[in-house]
Amino acid sequence: MRKPGDLPKKVCATCGRPFAWRRKWRLAWDEVRHCSQRCRENRNRPSKHENTG
Repeated sequence: MRKPGDLPKKVCATCGRPFAWRRKWRLAWDEVRHCSQRCRENRNRPSKHENTG
């Protein structure tokens, strides 16, 4: 069993926040781009979390 700190991580394409591997993504980890369903649904809208400068 891996420790939580050892899990692979990615950055969400919508909000820019880091997120870690989840068991439900084990078969499709390469295709996962968003940290949540909410980010996936709002991918075309600008995020409040992004740094705009």
